[in-house]
Amino acid sequence: MKHEDVKHEDNVARISSLHVSCFMFHVFTSSRYDPPMEDDIDRILVTRAQIATRIEELARQITVDHTTAEGETEITLVPILTGAIVLAADLMRHMPVRMKIGLMTVSSYPGKSLRTQGSSVLGSQLGDIHGRHILLLDDILDSGGTLRMVVPMLKEMGPASVKVCVLLRKDRPAAMETPVDYVGFEIPDEFVVGYGLDFGDYYRNLPDIVTLKKAIYAPERS
Repeated sequence: MKHEDVKHEDNVARISSLHVSCFMFHVFTSSRYDPPMEDDIDRILVTRAQIATRIEELARQITVDHTTAEGETEITLVPILTGAIVLAADLMRHMPVRMKIGLMTVSSYPGKSLRTQGSSVLGSQLGDIHGRHILLLDDILDSGGTLRMVVPMLKEMGPASVKVCVLLRKDRPAAMETPVDYVGFEIPDEFVVGYGLDFGDYYRNLPDIVTLKKAIYAPERS
């Protein structure tokens, strides 16, 4: 290969890299969504900035609560899939401790349901949690059915402790009566999406917690 060809390819690679960098900068610094997603949003309940601040606060408190008198900290995070994956990813990056990850898949809002239809465990990858400190993560506390089912299941496996962290807790009697240890935000009793929460498996990638326009989900009420 000639020297000029190599030089040309290097220039092309640099230009391509620059284009990608500029595109990613635009994506991550833009305060707006793409039109199709933006058009579906009614209003923002919790902004991405509020979420980021609260996640850091929760991480600090959880770390303190799980640190022994000798200064040792070890924990197993168990996010409930799929909704809690974003919460788990952000939370763990603010917890500089020895950590293991377990997974549980629970279905409570099948398809495009707006209310919980009852919870069922679809699968789990927990490993041996005997004697370990477990932090169960869930995206939203609504009816409390998921936690009332999962927490006893975990306790039967002999962990040292089981604590629960939810990103959102709705202003509903059933939610307020369900014991949890950490709550990110209290919200009205409304259907919300974003930051892991979905409607028909869409909108999980929205960085804010939002409500949708009624035209989006109104047919599902009929």
